[in-house]
Amino acid sequence: MAQRILVWDIPTRVFHWALALSFAIAFLTAETERYRDFHVTLGYLTLGLVAFRLSWGFVGTRYARFSSFTFRPAETMEYVKSLIQRNPRHYLGHNPAGAIAIFLLLGLTLLTGLSGALLYFDVGDDVFEDIHEAGANGMLAVIFIHIAGVIVSSLMHRENLVISMITGYKSSDHNLSISLPYAWLGVIMVVLMVAFLTWFQPADSGSSGDGSTASTKYED
Repeated sequence: MAQRILVWDIPTRVFHWALALSFAIAFLTAETERYRDFHVTLGYLTLGLVAFRLSWGFVGTRYARFSSFTFRPAETMEYVKSLIQRNPRHYLGHNPAGAIAIFLLLGLTLLTGLSGALLYFDVGDDVFEDIHEAGANGMLAVIFIHIAGVIVSSLMHRENLVISMITGYKSSDHNLSISLPYAWLGVIMVVLMVAFLTWFQPADSGSSGDGSTASTKYED
């Protein structure tokens, strides 16, 4: 008999929605000088979020650990095939397709954030501008594919994956619930993010020889 079990701990959920919101706002503010500092602040925030998730992937709860969603290529191909046949295997945690999206997003966030920081400090000029733009566009593409996958999986398995990432709960015939939600850590994450966004001021990106502010890729 199906029962409601806790799958996603609170830190994992905070990370998921904070990264999604931070990227969305950073992407929308990328081309205006007016919000440049806020854009840069969000970039640093996303790097901090990824640093947390990389750590939590080793020491976190059962379904948050990388070991729970690191699949062999054959298993991933089998899952994709089952999707096409409209008979996919159900996973309580991330399925193989979702796992690929997670690893791609983590890698692309690091690439975009680091190249953005170097670009902000006028290191590499056009090279890092191209990398930064390509990384952001790559993230956007992966996000759209991920959303499509969530919709398809939700329909096929008749479960709302968006709601489960909000509440942390899923239905299962077996009691495979995580033991602790780590609410205290989620609260600390939120407090630190609010404090960072409130008080952090990006360092000056530098000045040119005549004392004027160094140029960046941002334009009004």
